[in-house]
Amino acid sequence: MNSQPSYTLKALADLLDLELVGDANKRITGLATLPSADAGQLSFCTNKRYRKFLGTTKAGCVLLHSADKKLFAGNSLYADDPYLVYARLTGLFAGDAGRKTSTVHPGATIAADAQLGDNVFIGANVVIESGCVIGPGTQIHPGCYIGENVTIGADTVVYANVSIYHQVSIGDQCILHSGCVVGADGFGFAPSDEGWQKIHQLGGVEIGDQVEIGANTCIDRGALDDTVIGSGVKIDNLVQVAHNVRIGDNTAIAAFVGISGSTLIGRNCTIAGAVGIVGHLNITDNVHLTGMSMVTKSITRPGSYSSGTGLSETRQWRKNAVRFNQLDSIVRKLQSTSN
Repeated sequence: MNSQPSYTLKALADLLDLELVGDANKRITGLATLPSADAGQLSFCTNKRYRKFLGTTKAGCVLLHSADKKLFAGNSLYADDPYLVYARLTGLFAGDAGRKTSTVHPGATIAADAQLGDNVFIGANVVIESGCVIGPGTQIHPGCYIGENVTIGADTVVYANVSIYHQVSIGDQCILHSGCVVGADGFGFAPSDEGWQKIHQLGGVEIGDQVEIGANTCIDRGALDDTVIGSGVKIDNLVQVAHNVRIGDNTAIAAFVGISGSTLIGRNCTIAGAVGIVGHLNITDNVHLTGMSMVTKSITRPGSYSSGTGLSETRQWRKNAVRFNQLDSIVRKLQSTSN
């Protein structure tokens, strides 16, 4: 059974270089929201909308912005970036949850020439094909399939029922959540009189270090060159990354995004939920796409971009949709009038 992490406030302040006001010996055993926290838990307030709970919370300590010292009278930790500190705290209190001891389950099927590093965990019904290299400290949870000539780096976690096709390279300290598929064929077909002729996908997939891939996300292999996911990339659940896409370091992609083939996405971008990106585009570094945007041309300048319309009552939306389809004729009339 996993032990419950526990820290004094002084220990937390020292570990994370925080300013502490209050009882340094107060012991904290977990994290919780302001409304639900009890006296043994630490909470946080990073959004002004939640300040209303500061007067009633039972939290043993609250993490706040350094500028908000007058908002809470109890035990407090202060940081210039409390949300980042909260993220680090979650790592401390996660402890060893989900961490498996080093073992190879007798029900796993592992090719004779596969190379397993020290301290790996291989779960039940895992299949590891010929030519694979699994780095030290990596965990392959039950039901995973690892195809031929796959390389997985050190301290990576592959959760249950992940499928990794042949000729895929995955770096160190990555997380692949259940049901994701890496290296399936890209959607390539040539029309002919007899129907669609399959274009066999001869490339692979290259994934950098500290990449997280959400549940049921699909990353297709390249047609000739590899599909490339840079280091530090975070991909949510149910994302489609098509063949030969290249995603730069530290880009974050939310759920239901679809990225068409051969699109190049830069570093440090954020792509919100349900964005669609057509193929063969270049998106530069530091671009932020808001939810449900449709990207139909390359983006050459950093910044925030949006498309689509906001929600309105159906009757009003229908009227506006009619007006939208009339915009071209209205503009032409205005131009002819001005001339």
